[in-house]
Amino acid sequence: QVVFALNQTLLQQESLRAGSFQIPYTTEDLIKHYNCGDLSSIIFNHDTSQVPNFINATLPANERITAQEIDSYFRQELIYKRNERMGRRVKDLLEEHPDKSFFFAFGAGHFMGNNTVIDVLRREGYEVEHTPAGQAI
Repeated sequence: QVVFALNQTLLQQESLRAGSFQIPYTTEDLIKHYNCGDLSSIIFNHDTSQVPNFINATLPANERITAQEIDSYFRQELIYKRNERMGRRVKDLLEEHPDKSFFFAFGAGHFMGNNTVIDVLRREGYEVEHTPAGQAI
């Protein structure tokens, strides 16, 4: 699976360089939607954009199964479980020190897709609000 994932990643990078493959959104799109707090936009509704997508229609059936297994593993281990741990750490700090104020900063990737840090905190009963750039906290 590791060799397959490496080969697919290299093929995708070669396709990007050759111009035969394009990412469906630009970095500027991500920044704009992130700054606007538009986490429900089409960009952020992808299950994840943090891990490579190895699944494509040109793969033979046996390789497509391998790609699906790798995608599932990455999604579960690198995204969902990590966000779950981070959300629990935030919750624990808030509960252990109810008289203190905290400021938590996360990379944009922790707010993208499903099962984000925000989703974890909301499931725990916390209200999470977006503070636009330039607005006082």
